[in-house]
Amino acid sequence: MAFSRFGQFLTQGSGIVQLMDDLGSAGDAGGDICMLGGGNPGAIGAMQDYFRNAMRTLLDDPARFDAVVGNYDSPHGDARFREALAALLRRTCGWDIGARNVAVTNGSQSTFFVLFNLFSGAYESGPERQILLPLTPEYIGYADAGLGREIFTANRPSIEPVGEDLFKYRVDLNALSVDDRIGAMCVSRPTNPTGNVLTDDEVDALRDTCRSQGIPLILDCAYGTPFPNIIFTDAKPVYDEDLVLCMSLSKLGLPGVRTGIVVAAEPIIRAIGAANAILSLAPGSFGPALMLDAIETGDIIALSNDVVRPFYHGKAFDTVAIMRQAFEGLPYRIHQPEGAIFLWVWFEGLPISSVELYRRLKARGVYVIAGEHFFPGLEADWPHKHECIRVSYAGDAGRVRQGVDIIGEEVRRAFA
Repeated sequence: MAFSRFGQFLTQGSGIVQLMDDLGSAGDAGGDICMLGGGNPGAIGAMQDYFRNAMRTLLDDPARFDAVVGNYDSPHGDARFREALAALLRRTCGWDIGARNVAVTNGSQSTFFVLFNLFSGAYESGPERQILLPLTPEYIGYADAGLGREIFTANRPSIEPVGEDLFKYRVDLNALSVDDRIGAMCVSRPTNPTGNVLTDDEVDALRDTCRSQGIPLILDCAYGTPFPNIIFTDAKPVYDEDLVLCMSLSKLGLPGVRTGIVVAAEPIIRAIGAANAILSLAPGSFGPALMLDAIETGDIIALSNDVVRPFYHGKAFDTVAIMRQAFEGLPYRIHQPEGAIFLWVWFEGLPISSVELYRRLKARGVYVIAGEHFFPGLEADWPHKHECIRVSYAGDAGRVRQGVDIIGEEVRRAFA
C-alpha cells in the first residue's frame, strides 16, 4: 500500500507526534515514568472540584445536557458562549468586541493549522508568503502546519544573561525584516517552550511593524492573559482588529475537552467558521458548556488569578531550586521563569545533541523534549538549539525531583 505525498508527510514523524506518543506511552506505563516532556497541565485540586461541580450542574439540567451532546453547534461555536466571552472581555479588558469577533475551535492545534494556512502560501498577486516567527525557540506544534511545505521564517533572539545561572531571550528588533513575502507574524506569550514573556514594549513594537505592513500579528495566549494567566511578570492583555488573539481552556486543566478560542476581526472569524464546517462540521460543545457559567460570572478570571497562577508560580521556583542542586558544577543556564508550565535549560557546550540526550534520558524513564524541535523556520544552524531541553514542572513534585536528578546525572556523563 502506498500513501500520497500528504500521507507520507503525516507518517514521516515529527516533534509534535513524538511528544504526543510519549504522553500516551507514559500514561500507559502508569507511575513508572518521570513525564517531564509533555504539555499536560498539573492536577490542581480546587480546579478539579470546580469542573466536577460544573459537570453536576450540567447533568442536573436535562434539557441543556441533551442539547450539548445531541446537537451540532454553529461552525463558529455556541452563540451563548461567544456572547458571554465577548461580554467578559469588554468588562475586564475594555475591548470593543462582540460575539461576531469570537470563534470556538477544536483546540489550539487546529486553530493554528487554519490561521497559518490562511496567511501563508500563494496569493492572487505577489510572491508566496510565509509566517514570520520574530523569536525562536517557539511552540513545537507550529512546525508541521504547512503539511510538507516550509511556511515559516524565523529570527534568532538575543540572549541576555541574568544573574549567575539564568538568562532571557529578547526579540532582536534590529534584525526583524518584514516585506511582501510575509503574510502574518506569530508569537506566543508566554512562550512555549521557554516561559519567556515578551514585554509590553516588545509586543507594541511588533504590533507597529505588522500594522505598517498591513498584516496581522497572531498572539498565542494559551498560557497567558486574561486566562489562564500563568504569567509571573507584568503583562497587559492587548487586542485590536490588527491582532488575532488565540486562547484555550486546556491550561486551566481541561486539555481533554479540546476547546480553542479565537478573538479577531470579523473576516477572520468568518474564515475560522468556514474551516470548522469543512474540517469537522462544528467545534465541540462540551468545553464551552462546562465553562459557560465560569465565563458569565467571571469566575474564570478569579480562578486564573487566585488558583492557577499561584500553583504554577510556586512549582516553577521550587523546580529551579531543585535544578540548581542537581546541575551544580555543570555549564547550565535556565531561562528566567516568567510563565507557562515549563523550564528551558541550556547546557552550553553540550558534547552530545539534545536529541541524543533525550534518547538517553528516555532509556532511564525520564521524558523531556529535545531543543532542536522548537526552531521552525530558522534556516542557519545554530549550536545553541542543540544544547537545550524543555522540562515540564507541572506534574508530581517527587517525580519532577527524581527526573531532574537523572537529567543531571546524564549531562555529567556527557561532559565526562
